[in-house]
Amino acid sequence: KIKKSISIAIDGNSSCGKSTMAKQLAAALSYRYIDSGAMYRAVTLAVLESGISLESTEQLDNLLRNIDINIEYPDGHFRIYLEGNDVTERIKKMDVSSRVSELAAISSVRKKLVELQQKMGESKSVVMDGRDIGTVVFPDAELKLFVTADLETRTERRYQELKAKANDVDRDEVSRNLVYRDHIDSTRQDSPLLRAKDAVLIDNSLMTREEQLHLAKKLALEVIESVEKEKP
Repeated sequence: KIKKSISIAIDGNSSCGKSTMAKQLAAALSYRYIDSGAMYRAVTLAVLESGISLESTEQLDNLLRNIDINIEYPDGHFRIYLEGNDVTERIKKMDVSSRVSELAAISSVRKKLVELQQKMGESKSVVMDGRDIGTVVFPDAELKLFVTADLETRTERRYQELKAKANDVDRDEVSRNLVYRDHIDSTRQDSPLLRAKDAVLIDNSLMTREEQLHLAKKLALEVIESVEKEKP
């Protein structure tokens, strides 16, 4: 039985497999899984549907002040709700994907969501993945992982994921979108995508999902055991 609760922060580029790893690891440890990227996507969808201008700080601040984002686990799986509607699948579509990094670079958006994420992680026993979890959201997380994969691998993974849901997907567009998001995520002024100094680097370009999970679980159990030993 896993006794000690810890926080696990998983960061990495778009479509590197970190969400899959985070979900599987949370299930293996009986921890809660929180997809921070889904929260940014939900805000992006809210902006797209409201038709507000990103140039208008007042409109955006008003939307953020009143936005209703909830995370639930109705069937034991992560679901995200915007204004009471389940948008878990809707936010994965290309119109949201092509704008999410732009929204995530806005300081007021990050401030709002970091506050929500930190509140969600207060009780520990949580695995959260994103771009700034180990550096900003959970800087004191007991385990930090930084996941990466080469662009070709990430493009293929994302292409297959989108193709399974829609027929009109262009591989080159998917690749361009990933390069664009990488650039915005790593060069933005507020909380850029960085590997925390104490994060374990995992390049999963040549790993199966099972191999990736095995490694992450091994690292997590080692940390849990060491934290358990330190307990008074």
